[in-house]
Amino acid sequence: MSVNAWMSWEGGVDLVAATSPDLASANVIIHVARMVHTPVGSAPSGMILWQPDADAAPVAMGFVSTDANVGAYFGANVFAGTPFESAPVHVAEMSFDIGENAVAARVVIDGFVFETRLENLASPEVIAREPGALPFAQSGVEAISSKASLRVNGEEVEIFVPPVGLSGGPGAVFAPIGFYAR
Repeated sequence: MSVNAWMSWEGGVDLVAATSPDLASANVIIHVARMVHTPVGSAPSGMILWQPDADAAPVAMGFVSTDANVGAYFGANVFAGTPFESAPVHVAEMSFDIGENAVAARVVIDGFVFETRLENLASPEVIAREPGALPFAQSGVEAISSKASLRVNGEEVEIFVPPVGLSGGPGAVFAPIGFYAR
């Protein structure tokens, strides 16, 4: 496979969820990593979708990074051809807590504070997913979480985590290392 665009990460805290079990698709995405590497640089980065009213437009959406150049790389390169291709980039404050059986991430952007926590981590497994739901190959190590929580601006949000997230993997997972390539 010839590679035209790529990104890799360390310390990925990934949550895809819905605020109601009746929703057809996720209205919460907090996919962030303590360090993301790209051809244009490295920085804590990821993507967010916060759409508390599933019938309205998202109130927070886009790529997040502590470095605007790294954040701008994702849409035009790795996510080209997806709904995130033209997503805005938000310069964020980010912090992470990576433990043996739990991980947490805190992301601050545009008046929002998102705090995710993934607990009860399964044993890590090697994964390899071919392009399909998303236009890139994905490889790495993942540990599925059986207990996920989300706080937005200090308020606990009830979430429902699907068994399969957007990329074909688990909805709540700690990804200590991995990469996307296309």
